[in-house]
Amino acid sequence: MLTIALLALLCASASVNAIQARSSSYNGEYGGGGGERFSHSGNQLDGPITALRVRVNRYYIVGLQVRYGKVWSDYVGGSSGDLEEIFLHPGESVIQVSGKYKYYLRKLVFVTDKGRYLPFGKDTGTSFNAVPLYPNTVLRFISGRSGALINAIGLHWDVYPSDCSSC
Repeated sequence: MLTIALLALLCASASVNAIQARSSSYNGEYGGGGGERFSHSGNQLDGPITALRVRVNRYYIVGLQVRYGKVWSDYVGGSSGDLEEIFLHPGESVIQVSGKYKYYLRKLVFVTDKGRYLPFGKDTGTSFNAVPLYPNTVLRFISGRSGALINAIGLHWDVYPSDCSSC
């Protein structure tokens, strides 16, 4: 009798796990080798992505900084080139990231759920297109490798934070 009860409990547990919705996914790493690893995984606790700063020069994406809620992440990358800054509208989220790379990141295009395309950089190199694996998920944070330029980028997707009083 105990064996049957344990078997029933095990089957019920497996069924719950099988139908439980998954939400997080990852795309990348897009780019060349080299550089020091960085990750904004802890920054997502400050809230959703609300703004982007991207430094570009004539050929490459030089640096990145992302605002999570009202807090800017550490800047990664080099200091040459022009700094461009774009703020997302309240409640707006990034749902797709595409771009180009060769040995370094050359172009990034962030697409939002409000239909905006936010392009940075030059249109040369190998193309990539990243979208979340699961429905109703958005870009939550980035990771990658950088030095004097952005060597590579990784994109981490999950549900929009439901409790965001600081945004």
